[in-house]
Amino acid sequence: MMIDDFEKDEGPQFVPQYSKPDAPGIAMNFDNTVSILHIVRDTDTFEDAVSNCFDLIKQSQTQYPDWPRSFFLEIEGHEDDKHGFDSDFVEFQQEFFFATLAHFVTAFELPLTGPLLNPNPQRNDLPDQLVISG
Repeated sequence: MMIDDFEKDEGPQFVPQYSKPDAPGIAMNFDNTVSILHIVRDTDTFEDAVSNCFDLIKQSQTQYPDWPRSFFLEIEGHEDDKHGFDSDFVEFQQEFFFATLAHFVTAFELPLTGPLLNPNPQRNDLPDQLVISG
């Protein structure tokens, strides 16, 4: 669904400008939104990526309470010959990010999906920590 396809009485109440930061981290935007860029390095594990992404969202909520957040993710390495990304980072994008982190941002851009809007209001009630169990 494209941004223009939302009817006035459905979908997100606010659509942030897509303003990808020039460098990894948290950036305040002119429209009182926050853009977050995280680059998963080829040496990062699934657990590292989870922790780093969650920490950035948590920090942005502390620095800019309840501001709409856009999250941009880049992944270096973690490739396989058949699917583009290895199974851990397909799972990270398709399952973990959607099921866990996407609730806490207004919009996000992942390598597998491109830019997407959260169809629900962004949640700001982040837990103190995430626990990953195998």
